[in-house]
Amino acid sequence: MMQDAMNVRMQADIKLIEDTMSALLPPRTDCAQRKLVDAIYYSLEAGGKRIRPMLAVEFCRICGGTDDMVLPAACALELYHTSTLIHDDLPEMDNDVLRRGKPSCHIAYGTATALLAGDTLMMLPFAWIANTETIDDTRKIALVRELAEAGGLYGACGGQQIDLQNENRTDVTAEELEEMYSYKTGALLVAGCRMGCIAAGADETTIAIAESYAKKIGLAFQIVDDILDVTADEKALGKPVGSDVEQNKNTFVSLYGIEQAKEKARLLTEEAVSLLSKLPDSEFLRALTEFLLTRQF
Repeated sequence: MMQDAMNVRMQADIKLIEDTMSALLPPRTDCAQRKLVDAIYYSLEAGGKRIRPMLAVEFCRICGGTDDMVLPAACALELYHTSTLIHDDLPEMDNDVLRRGKPSCHIAYGTATALLAGDTLMMLPFAWIANTETIDDTRKIALVRELAEAGGLYGACGGQQIDLQNENRTDVTAEELEEMYSYKTGALLVAGCRMGCIAAGADETTIAIAESYAKKIGLAFQIVDDILDVTADEKALGKPVGSDVEQNKNTFVSLYGIEQAKEKARLLTEEAVSLLSKLPDSEFLRALTEFLLTRQF
């Protein structure tokens, strides 16, 4: 797929996802919880690539499903992802004051409201999936299970805990780093791919291919993030460059150096693209996968 065509398709998917979120979110009307509602919108409207819900939508299409089958679950995934970003930015966690070029939620609204915004964005997703009218209850339960597991102990929350514990270690191995990333970053990406397949009613073989693909791009995605933390333009990246070094974080760059990290991300991307060749109508996903390797933000 040509770059221009991929960009058009990507922007169309992003608009579809953001329009759906706007329709499902509580209205921004005056209410006793208005500050909390504003903090939620502030965090969701800060931008972002919407990669996780985009993967869910695209895998649903590949598997013969329709957008209305997957969009509530896809958007639920983006809400959950945003909740983890709000919490990760807190002083008790990564203490980041910028997110996507804007003050982090706790800087803009205070720590207490940021905590509540993150908590709310963890709860809403399950209601959105439960209220989906275009799929049966069996699929709803499967989607809820995917999201809950991807966000929990062996997913985003567990990965963040391991990351915090590793900050003061000098003996972290590559295997330990990959395990942490598979939870912190990879789990929600895997969930997006699997949820798209589940919503469409795909068979187990297809779901297994999607999962294998997602594990590879999840690790490649995080390695590129590690590289960008050292090399990117701060304005383009939307957060302070060099924060990983300041926080004593173990990364693929600190372990291997930039060039070797780039090579590992490239090989993982090639393997992911190869897996997509087993699926029909995957041209856009192949182009998206290659874009993620070369992104500058």
